[in-house]
Amino acid sequence: MRAHEAGALHADLGRRAPAWLRPPTDVNALLPPLWPATAGRGGDGVLTAGGVPVTELAAAHGTPAYVLDEADLRTRCREFVAGFPGVDVFYAGKAFLCKAVVRIIAEEGLGLDVCTGGELATALAAGMPPDRIGFHGNNKSTAELARALDAGVGRIIVDSSAEIDRLTGLARQRGVRPRVLVRVTVGVEAHTHEYIATAHEDQKFGFSLAGGTGGSAFDAAARILADGVLELAGLHSHIGSQIFDSSGFEVSARRVLGLQARLRDTLRVEPPELDLGGGFGIAYTTQDDPAPPAELGKQLLTIVEDECRALRLAVPRLAVEPGRAIVGPAMFTLYRVGTVKDVDGIRSYVSVDGGMSDNIRTALYDAAYSATLASRASSAGPMLARVVGKHCEAGDIVVADEFLPADLRPGDLLAVPGTGAYCRSMASNYNHVPRPPVVAVAGGRSRVIVRRETEADLLALDVG
Repeated sequence: MRAHEAGALHADLGRRAPAWLRPPTDVNALLPPLWPATAGRGGDGVLTAGGVPVTELAAAHGTPAYVLDEADLRTRCREFVAGFPGVDVFYAGKAFLCKAVVRIIAEEGLGLDVCTGGELATALAAGMPPDRIGFHGNNKSTAELARALDAGVGRIIVDSSAEIDRLTGLARQRGVRPRVLVRVTVGVEAHTHEYIATAHEDQKFGFSLAGGTGGSAFDAAARILADGVLELAGLHSHIGSQIFDSSGFEVSARRVLGLQARLRDTLRVEPPELDLGGGFGIAYTTQDDPAPPAELGKQLLTIVEDECRALRLAVPRLAVEPGRAIVGPAMFTLYRVGTVKDVDGIRSYVSVDGGMSDNIRTALYDAAYSATLASRASSAGPMLARVVGKHCEAGDIVVADEFLPADLRPGDLLAVPGTGAYCRSMASNYNHVPRPPVVAVAGGRSRVIVRRETEADLLALDVG
């Protein structure tokens, strides 16, 4: 193709694509922020991770499959520990949890946040020390709280007055004094999707600060102190997920520390811990520019120290809860192409053998992802494509807009990066599709850490 023809093609493609998406000069290029650190291409153009070609992974484990780069996961754990000196780093298990991941984060010195009985069971089965577990959730049952107490969970983040009632009764029965943090709703409108913003007033989590004396958050802390059954270890705030702007954390810290000052002035108590949650964003596409953990740590530590100085408070022991930022970029999903269909010159629809059952985030949050041809190199020019799944839904979209090689064909492998967080965790059996396996790669080898579901698994639950 002549240079002027190529330029005209790129201009036309650019007009039909979202404003942030540009036709690539090389359809084989990998953008490092989107991929695990060990990802690359062999001489034949095949994508590799952990020293393993994806063609070998597909042959051994089938598709679709989640591929976890174990070395990358460990590196991200270490970066958060180093980037937040003197801060307790709790991995947010809701992003993705299995026994192998629990063992990795434990070996790397992180704590673990869980928010259901099932997540707690996984943590304990994997050998996570209970005193390094935090228990979240807006509706913890009596059975879940009893299990946490009996296991010796290190901290429970209380979320409602009813939960304080349950936990106080259980603690009295057992003669124990569990450490609790009060979850505070700080009224911050985080710059993220409304479904993953968790600190504005009109939502289900935590105790509100609204009111002249600290609202229900102050009342909850005062009640815990007055009863003396639970140990008030600190205050907790979480403003949302996939956040790039530190201003939300600054407002959150100021408001929570304002409550800390009111507790000091009114009740002569300064709880020793402050948890600012997680929600740090990652790169899914070229429009995302996340800060490294060291920069995040410097920003948050400076914010807290400045606010404490202004309020004449002792600096509490800090904690953060990264989940997506640790596991998200460490995993990608490998698919096989089934059909490629041009739709009236608008775009090409590329159907793969997975879909919204293994990644609901595009349909649920309008999340943007990227994709690359993984099984070979291509010398073709780019085509504007939409990667879709096999489910009976028009909204079954994996990647809404991407430039892929124009010679893409059935049988090719596609890889979608950044799928470590909330993809396997939120996976379903829609259309009775078994969920994919999770395959860990490291040192040129692969191992299954979560096996593929089978039709037999689905039928085993169907007792009717």
